[in-house]
Amino acid sequence: MTSPITLRKKARRLAVQGLYQWEMADDTPTNIQAQILSHNDTKRFDVEYFNEVFLGAIAEKSELDELIIGHASRAAKDISPIEHAVLLLAVFELQNRLDIPYKVTINEALSLSKEFGANEAHKFVNAVLDKIAKDIRPDE
Repeated sequence: MTSPITLRKKARRLAVQGLYQWEMADDTPTNIQAQILSHNDTKRFDVEYFNEVFLGAIAEKSELDELIIGHASRAAKDISPIEHAVLLLAVFELQNRLDIPYKVTINEALSLSKEFGANEAHKFVNAVLDKIAKDIRPDE
């Protein structure tokens, strides 16, 4: 049996792919969600977590973007779509999933940005998330 940690890791990966697709394609979140669920073995990832973070990040995009842009060292137009997708997921998680230590969220985001992003994307993602985590979770 696959561990819950591995199932959640795969859910994050699919959520980033979905957020990227949503940003790049002219499609609805529910269509993208349905595509992802139909094209992946739902026993191999945490479907409930995927739905929560994918749809939640989209629902809270404006608020999440304010945090991202407020802590980024570059303009919104200069953040690549994949970096943006990773940041949306991670900032949503930092704000809404206090049961997950912020270091876990940041490490997962770094892993995703290394996998999908440009060579130095993880450095930018790390810098932004470190600043946001200090604001959102000062006691942790």
